[in-house]
Amino acid sequence: MENTIGLEIIEVVEQAAIASAKWMGKGEKNTADQVAVEAMRERMNKIYMRGRIVIGEGERDDAPMLYIGEEVGICANPEAKAQCNPDELIEIDIAVDPCEGTNLVAYGQPGSMAVLAISEKGGLFAAPDFYMKKLAAPPAAKGKVDINKSATENLKILSECLGRSIEELVVVVMKRERHNDLIKEIREAGARVQLISDGDVGAALSCGFAGTNIHALMGIGAAPEGVISAAAMRALGGHFQGQLIYDPEVVKTGLIGESKQSNLDRLASMGITDPDKVYDAHELASGETVLFAACGITSGNLMQGVRFFHGGSRTQSLVISSQSKTARFVDTIHMNEQPKVVQLH
Repeated sequence: MENTIGLEIIEVVEQAAIASAKWMGKGEKNTADQVAVEAMRERMNKIYMRGRIVIGEGERDDAPMLYIGEEVGICANPEAKAQCNPDELIEIDIAVDPCEGTNLVAYGQPGSMAVLAISEKGGLFAAPDFYMKKLAAPPAAKGKVDINKSATENLKILSECLGRSIEELVVVVMKRERHNDLIKEIREAGARVQLISDGDVGAALSCGFAGTNIHALMGIGAAPEGVISAAAMRALGGHFQGQLIYDPEVVKTGLIGESKQSNLDRLASMGITDPDKVYDAHELASGETVLFAACGITSGNLMQGVRFFHGGSRTQSLVISSQSKTARFVDTIHMNEQPKVVQLH
């Protein structure tokens, strides 16, 4: 899979990032997302694959493209069907977030990315559009920290695994009312808290790399993004656990169904018999091969954002593969047109 479409998925996230970055700082988060979706889908439909979106643009929304269940790839392109033989193409599941951190783009803040994860058919957990309690940590702490333990306990374990004092640890938490007690506990334990407004995929990803000064992600965020994070952390060998949150009273902010009971009924209809199950990275991204790709829209801990120049742009991307056990940073110059030569007289 990596050899077949590895380069092309980089181009998919690059095109989404470039499109979205043109709206950076303009206060138009919906537009920044829409253009990223359109650019991602256009490039995706040029790839010789049979792709199926399992996590996409809003399960509850009437999204016109990259919606859950949409077929993508060369055969989805009407004019390509004459030359397309579906039986010869690789069949994959795809999770996408064309603009992870729409508010970050709209207000020119750091850390927004275009991201996707792919695996063989059935290799990615089709998470409902719920919330998810998450715990991400570096590879050294894999299987040792636990989402069922308190933040204080996990910080002690992290301290031992990383050979650092608790005071040297940095935990990323989304700035939400539901996290007030968690933030207080982390601080009282002695660790430092980095609050973010959006974009917890980047925070989870940062836990997988040394030198980012991010040692854990804790708290509740969107479940679909949890699957994308899990795919990246599985390929990196880092720790990731997720537990679906179905009670609106726990989330406090944002929409999460009509009621706790209706959400439980919905999970049951999806075949999820244990709504409180804790999933690890291998359960959320269970395929034999898992690929993750991201491209910075605005600069963050791991990647620089899109930089425009006359006649083109420059991007920095990351592709992680469980197949080759590699994490490749890709610096690309996109030459859209040749700059005009000015004649001096």
